[in-house]
Amino acid sequence: MSTHASYKGPADCPAVIPVFPLPGALLLPRGQMPLNIFEPRYLSMIDDAMRTDRIIGMIQPDPEGSGAANPKLYRVGCAGRITQYAETGDGRYLVSLTGVSRFRVESELASTSAYRRCHVSYDAFAVDFEPRAGEEQVDRDGVLKALRDFVESNDLKVDWAGIDEAPDEALVNALCMMSPFGVREKQAMLEAPDLKTRAEILIAVTQMELVRGSGPEPTMQ
Repeated sequence: MSTHASYKGPADCPAVIPVFPLPGALLLPRGQMPLNIFEPRYLSMIDDAMRTDRIIGMIQPDPEGSGAANPKLYRVGCAGRITQYAETGDGRYLVSLTGVSRFRVESELASTSAYRRCHVSYDAFAVDFEPRAGEEQVDRDGVLKALRDFVESNDLKVDWAGIDEAPDEALVNALCMMSPFGVREKQAMLEAPDLKTRAEILIAVTQMELVRGSGPEPTMQ
């Protein structure tokens, strides 16, 4: 999905952005992420973003430092633009982010605001500004097989008609974003250098999860 704003390259994106640390939350370029905002510091973050460029950086806390008040962050996240915004009657915001580009954290800014802000660079991720880049190298059949196996193993229902119609980029990125895997697996998908590699990581992680799930039943002693 595109946005009304035009982002043609790293230079079009802000160098300083607010970041939203959220474990297991994966945003990818042109993907959509719904957010239910209720904490006061993140309500303030949304207010400030809406007054400026509407950009928020989604980033995962590093599990090794997740117990701290300001947990250590992974170095790579993804910037998203607020493309849908609604206020509820009970003090919450319902927003949707559309992914623009991944970024690398250069430094975290000292700030008097309740939320965290970082100086970031998008230079290493110029490919993110090219819609559907690398689709011809994706093993679509492999992705679909992994999905079918996972669906059958977990007795899930999916919209196969919609999946069949989805372009490779949208398919791979949506499946990665919706996948139930852990923080490290999600980070590996985020940091994949290209769409082909991201699809390969998705397939491999799905296969490993299926193997773990099909292990022998524990015996009673």
